[in-house]
This record gives sequence, structure tokens and C-alpha cells, in this order.
Amino acid sequence: MIIRPATGSDASAVAALWNVMITQTLFTFTSQPKTGAEVEALIAGRAGQFWVADAEGVAGFITYGAFRSGVGYRDAVEHSIVLDAAAQGAGAGRALMQTACDAAVAQGRRVMVAAISGANPGAVGFHAALGFDHVGRMPRIGQKNGQQLDLILMQKMLTPR
Repeated sequence: MIIRPATGSDASAVAALWNVMITQTLFTFTSQPKTGAEVEALIAGRAGQFWVADAEGVAGFITYGAFRSGVGYRDAVEHSIVLDAAAQGAGAGRALMQTACDAAVAQGRRVMVAAISGANPGAVGFHAALGFDHVGRMPRIGQKNGQQLDLILMQKMLTPR
């Protein structure tokens, strides 16, 4: 498996992975599936901030963007990471996260934020194992499929203060 920058030709495969999470889980509060065109535009708009794990096809991806708007948050980014079920536990997630964190540091970012659905304890454990600290919980802030869901906030300091 190799980690490489995402390209427009990955858009359909990335959308398919993302849409499994969107339509079949409570791991994201998003309920509208992504189109290939939307993902292609996101990949183009996030050059240097979007990678795929390629194992003879896209097995996962990571991307990040601004945590919040405004100059006061310019050093913080928030990421999304999605893996195919078959790729989980094989090191692809760790490799994707390391690639994203290294790139964020090179781009002058200091903090990587994870906003995780309370319905996804596996993601909490994954991030904790990679050095993310639990920094907050927003009870019942999200809604999906008639359920109210907590949002767990975790962050990793990428550079010393």
C-alpha cells in the first residue's frame, strides 16, 4: 500500500468510500451522499491537503482544511479520514495520518483537530493511540436518522508552543 496525493481520477473511489460512511453509519452527521464531481472539486481545492491509501485501488483517504474561519484559527486544521473496512488495522490509517500531520507542519500549522461522532468509539481509540488528546464533548449536538449524537473533540499539537 502506498500513500500518495489524491488526484481527480480518485474522486469516484473516494466518493464511494465516503458514501458508505455517510449512508450506513452514524460516524458523520452528514446525510447527503457526495458526488464524484463534488469530491473532484474538493481534491482540486485542497492540493497538498488530500491523500489516498492506494492498494491497487483506493483503500482510504485523508484530507484537512481550516478548523474555523478567521485569522485567529489560521494555525489549526481539522481532518477527515475514511478507510475501507478491509484496510482497517493494517496501518493505512496511521500512514495517512502521519502524512497529513507532516504536511500540516510543513505548511505552518500547529494543531490538528478531530471532530468525532460519539457513535464512533473506534475513531476515538485510533486518535488517542496517535497522540490526540480528548479536549471536549458536546452532548447531543448532532442529529442523524432520528438520533441525537455527541461530538467528541480531540486535538494533537503538531509543533511545540
